[in-house]
Amino acid sequence: FMEANMAERNPYAISFGRIPTQYISRTIVIDSIIDSLESDIIEEQAFKLTGVRGTGKTVTLTAIEKEMRQNEDWIVVGVKSNGNIVEDIIANLYSSIPFLTAFIDANLNLTKFGIGVNISQKSPVASLDYALKAILTEVKRRKMRVLITIDEARKTSYMVDFIQEFQILIREELPLFLIAAGLYEDVESIENAEGLTFFLRATKYEMTPLNHTFIRNDYEKTLGVEKDVAEKLAAMTKGYAFAYQALGKYMWDLKAKDINDEVLALLDEALADKVYKKIWSELAPKDKWFLRFIVQKDKMSASELLAMTHKKHNEWSEPRKRLSEKGIIDTKIRGQISVCLPRLKEFVENEAE
Repeated sequence: FMEANMAERNPYAISFGRIPTQYISRTIVIDSIIDSLESDIIEEQAFKLTGVRGTGKTVTLTAIEKEMRQNEDWIVVGVKSNGNIVEDIIANLYSSIPFLTAFIDANLNLTKFGIGVNISQKSPVASLDYALKAILTEVKRRKMRVLITIDEARKTSYMVDFIQEFQILIREELPLFLIAAGLYEDVESIENAEGLTFFLRATKYEMTPLNHTFIRNDYEKTLGVEKDVAEKLAAMTKGYAFAYQALGKYMWDLKAKDINDEVLALLDEALADKVYKKIWSELAPKDKWFLRFIVQKDKMSASELLAMTHKKHNEWSEPRKRLSEKGIIDTKIRGQISVCLPRLKEFVENEAE
């Protein structure tokens, strides 16, 4: 006899990269990338996803991979930017795609790279770049396409080499596509690397805040809270994907019907441990100093900040640039500063103590 009210599994999740059952999909980003990839006329072959930690880049990338894997004309390969990318791609294609296993075994002697079988009559292939070109030519002959995904992309010598090689391969009209996801500053450092103009021009999708109405409606329906409570909860997340998941998770776990101190304590702890401590540790002392003043209000004018800090415009311009590049503050409206991350005030004050 099963208990009738077996505890349902919590639909929210705060483990990075796992697609929670209850997640607000970034449908627009996902659909527009998939439409470009599947278009008969190839116009774009590289895409970038950027945002602060916890905005859902990995989950979005995973959703695209999942969808593309269902299309038999596509081969999807996920690699890391801190390993030999070209070698990892070839090894992956060799071990997981039967027709490429057969092709490499018959045509390419890659034994010096530890890939494939030793073909005594064929001299070893000198470079992996040559091998990748041969493999992609075979993929093209079969009217297929290869999508490479790189999560947590950052500038490494392998990444720079791979993008330079990628530029050559697409000039030769080979069916290779790339989606790189990373933090603002990491993606930017790749864009600014010498000789990677192609990557700089690739379409960039920013992980903007989730839609407030979606979050409110979801909380109302999933948590069974009153509309005004759902409204308060949604406002508290500021549309930040990680906070939306964490707040939902703790409200659900505690069966809370309104915000209470216990929920807030758990939310603050999750934000601090999983996201904010890391962001904070990467800030310059001057940025931290200004942030202590900025977090006092959700929005303030630049002149108000300068009056509070007794600083001049030129002293604020560098920290301003860095804090907005990291996605911590929004300065798109001229002369206005608004805090993008939820409950940052509580975290900063706690750190200051």
